[in-house]
Amino acid sequence: MSLEKNSYACIFDLDGVIVDTAVYHYKAWKRLANELGFDFSPEQNEALKGISRVRSLELILAWGGVHKTPAEQQELATRKNDWYVAMIREMTPEDLLPGVKHFLEVLKTRGIKIGLGSASKNAGLILERTGVQTLFDAIVDGNTVSASKPDPEVFIKCAEALQASAVNCVVFEDAIAGIAAAKAGDMKVVGIGDPQVLGAADLVIAGLHEMTIEKLFDL
Repeated sequence: MSLEKNSYACIFDLDGVIVDTAVYHYKAWKRLANELGFDFSPEQNEALKGISRVRSLELILAWGGVHKTPAEQQELATRKNDWYVAMIREMTPEDLLPGVKHFLEVLKTRGIKIGLGSASKNAGLILERTGVQTLFDAIVDGNTVSASKPDPEVFIKCAEALQASAVNCVVFEDAIAGIAAAKAGDMKVVGIGDPQVLGAADLVIAGLHEMTIEKLFDL
């Protein structure tokens, strides 16, 4: 597949950029930790941003001082995901973060390709429930990549799916690991969140409600 070198593309992380599912992850992980006999804090949940489900479970078990076999870990990860999916099935377009749909529609009218690059294995369901799935030209998620951010695999695969070269891609991320992944993939990156935390990004904004097409082309 040849790349269209003049094709511009925007690649979005999911959690914290398109929607905020951190509260659902937190509730599910906390329930699992409590069943295993220890607690799980919001601060620990923040440390899991951008990290795969399997790696998240490994960290949580380590924090709780609990050892499980690989088979037991798989069962626990599946149980947590079942609880999480039950919650996100109730999501609606109202759960989109401010400015998301408007900015995606602006990109569409300008002919800029739109991709999703997320570690989530439930990305398709979330985009469907929030009503923006049809705005995306490519979805690359935890079902199609093996390496977790800060490895750039998810963004590189998404750029390939969009037929856009890395230098013409701008990534939108809320996590340090995600920003590092975009940089490792030779892409520009917009941080969503605190400038003091996400200072490695090329631009930091509070949310997509602050993003404009002019700021995009300045990058």
